[in-house]
Amino acid sequence: MRLIQISEYDERTMQLAKPVYDSHRRVLLGANHRIHPKILDRLIDMGIRILFIEDAESRGITMEEMMDMPTWLDVVQVVRECFDAASAKKPLAVKPVLAAAGKLIAEMKQRPVLVPIPTTTVPAELKAYAHAVNVALLSLQIGKHLGYNELQLRDLAVGCLLHDIGKAIAADRAKHPEAGFELLRGIRELSLLSAHVAFQHHETLDGEGFPRGLKGDVLEFAQICGLANLYENAVSERSLPPHEALEIVMTKNETAYAGKLVQAFVTGVPSYPPGTKVKLSNGFDAIVVRIEAHMHRPVVRLVSNETELPLADHPSVTVLQVC
Repeated sequence: MRLIQISEYDERTMQLAKPVYDSHRRVLLGANHRIHPKILDRLIDMGIRILFIEDAESRGITMEEMMDMPTWLDVVQVVRECFDAASAKKPLAVKPVLAAAGKLIAEMKQRPVLVPIPTTTVPAELKAYAHAVNVALLSLQIGKHLGYNELQLRDLAVGCLLHDIGKAIAADRAKHPEAGFELLRGIRELSLLSAHVAFQHHETLDGEGFPRGLKGDVLEFAQICGLANLYENAVSERSLPPHEALEIVMTKNETAYAGKLVQAFVTGVPSYPPGTKVKLSNGFDAIVVRIEAHMHRPVVRLVSNETELPLADHPSVTVLQVC
């Protein structure tokens, strides 16, 4: 299994490895099916840009580093319902949010590596909510590497799931952090720390952020959310490969964000997720099979002879480019 841009799909050699869902989480196309060109056009019209496919090159790659899609979509739906409630000026259902945070924490704990499902695997209507879920997952990876306890992880996850909730309220998008904070701090079942994640996730240590231009005094949870937001937007909005998005994160070290947080992020997020096709410095083409000992030096399989090569054990072999 691997991920491809929808424009790369070849009906002759590829079939779906995971179902394609509509905006109501209904299965549009089941796994193990081939996609007719007319259906492909419909998916593009819906805003779907990435597919899980199986082909000869990706045979045997399980991508266990990702959540199962139905569970991920369940959490996406919880975020969507919160946005709908906020937009309609109705009370937020807190219990489902706390339960969703618990699901993400459980997923993070049971996997040494957790790779977010791209937001462009679902219709455009769900993208903003899927973005929030991925920001929460990435933030939890940082929290894990920082040694956060269960309560800290929960408050961080809730804050990240709802970090953009102000966009459902504020007419001016630039004011969404304040609007989100005012909403969340009035919900007594939620931690004030979670509310401050919404308030400060666009603030940076260098004072270049908003809404208040804080300098050197940004809540750690909010910095973590900001880092995850930066990375997730680079991957989803700008369609950058993960290793390039990580390079952007690293440029913020000790400027926009605290060095220990940037280091924790880089330690917890892989450069080359399973299914990534790469060209190696030894001249071979390969595909990433899994991540084991090192987050940035995965196990790859050579295309020419299907030999597996753990890059962590071969320091002289590097990834030259993503194909």
